[in-house]
Amino acid sequence: MTKKRSAEIGILGENLVAQWLQGQGWQIIAQRWRCQHGEIDLIAQQGDRLLTFVEVKTRNSRNWDADGLLAISASKQIRLWQAAQLFLATHPELDNFLYRFDVALVRYQGDCLILPADRLPIDEKIVLGQAIALTGYQLSLQAYMESAFDNIEA
Repeated sequence: MTKKRSAEIGILGENLVAQWLQGQGWQIIAQRWRCQHGEIDLIAQQGDRLLTFVEVKTRNSRNWDADGLLAISASKQIRLWQAAQLFLATHPELDNFLYRFDVALVRYQGDCLILPADRLPIDEKIVLGQAIALTGYQLSLQAYMESAFDNIEA
């Protein structure tokens, strides 16, 4: 798989999770937020107290790493924590929020390049574990793990 295709599939997975979170009452305040420590896939806010930094892993149904779960190593967790700290430092209005790190595992089958990577059916309700069928492929949120790892001091 080419790097471009892999990135497009990853964006589809992030968009699916963002849509699911919005359906759960969350507000997406940033997507693909980048800094020197890496990228935070999604940053979501619920109410005026809770912020979550979401790592999204999108994998083919024939993956080898437990739908991406094994790719979230200790060093990856540290980089996510560092990026989250930098995000919070640049957004002092979020200073009093509680925050956590969640992990979303997305699985796809078929050719994910049928639709532009930034679009999903807007009226489609996302249900955990249930595939969304689009021309040529299926995409499903397999698992959403709240507080998947602790806040880590680097």
